[in-house]
Amino acid sequence: MRNMLSDKVVALKPSGIRKFFDLVSEMDDAISLGVGEPDFDTPWHIRDEGIYSLEKGRTFYTSNAGLKELKEEICKYTERKQGVTYDSAHEVLVTVGGSEAIDIGMRAVLNPGDEVLIPQPSFVSYEPCAIMAGGVPVIIELKAENEFRLTAQELEEAITDKTKLLVLPFPNNPTGAIMEREDLESIAEVIRKHDILVMSDEIYAELTYKEKHVSIIEIEGMRERTILINGFSKAFAMTGWRLGYACGPRAIIEQMLKLHQFAIMCAPTTSQYAAVEALRNGDEDVAEMKTAYNQRRRYLMNAFREMGLECFEPFGAFYVFPCIKEFGITSEEFASRLLEEEKVAVVPGTAFGDCGEGFLRISYAYSMDNLKLAIGKLADFVQRLREGSI
Repeated sequence: MRNMLSDKVVALKPSGIRKFFDLVSEMDDAISLGVGEPDFDTPWHIRDEGIYSLEKGRTFYTSNAGLKELKEEICKYTERKQGVTYDSAHEVLVTVGGSEAIDIGMRAVLNPGDEVLIPQPSFVSYEPCAIMAGGVPVIIELKAENEFRLTAQELEEAITDKTKLLVLPFPNNPTGAIMEREDLESIAEVIRKHDILVMSDEIYAELTYKEKHVSIIEIEGMRERTILINGFSKAFAMTGWRLGYACGPRAIIEQMLKLHQFAIMCAPTTSQYAAVEALRNGDEDVAEMKTAYNQRRRYLMNAFREMGLECFEPFGAFYVFPCIKEFGITSEEFASRLLEEEKVAVVPGTAFGDCGEGFLRISYAYSMDNLKLAIGKLADFVQRLREGSI
């Protein structure tokens, strides 16, 4: 029989996050700190709006690009948060999560052989999406000594005459790193100089703990060359609603819409009505959840100091990225042993790129009770490693 499979798809590595998630699902008493999903329920008034939309029989397709009402609210949101305006009719596309926007955004702008700069450690989807779009991923290894920020020098050194797109994954998953205004201004100079596009994934934009998030679109000359990606999963605890969006230049959004039409038709109607309510009246909910995450973040940083575990202080998202190089074992081995012996699941840093070796991703999108129990077990494990008893 002829080869039934795509060589390109077969060559893709499966997600390293899913491997540990699947292992945990088979263990009744394991504590997972591995999944990047808020432990909060979607705020009631948002759920209620979804329920109301069903009661009113709003179960039809929306327009391909999304509800007019929702696109208008997205534009108001970006103007309120970033001071940047978009045309709701032509520069906004509602997608099935931010993940779809990443996929179709790359497919809309890349030609075969175009290079995509991907700072790592970072979200697992960027590299495979670039490959499936015919692009060539070029990895920029971020460094702990720079707080995992992208520097202008690192960017400049990675650019070639084939570079088309830079992925800007901040606030960052898995490190929790952020980019401040001066960081963005520095790299924007390089981006303009070489005339490259940017895909700015800002799904964690609401979850910053040092200062207000700054978007690359706020920097001079960047709005017109940036695909801004955001969504409702993290800030509004709406992961299962599967709703995201992209804002950008009309020429790019029109091509993304074409792909979205053929593959998806439209994002879930119920979710879109709920998202209108989230944007209009959800700021207080976001602030409450952010306060809780910040408390957990500070608890973890203090716990790491007490156990002598090196970890730079993250100021975004809901992850910490402690260093375990002192133990002389791989991240995968550390995570596997921790799961086997203490029944605590974390994700090896290598799930987010080879330069994640020697680190772990620990999510604090979990209750304080679970965090305290899991960190106590981690401390015991670390002590045994240092004593050489395991």
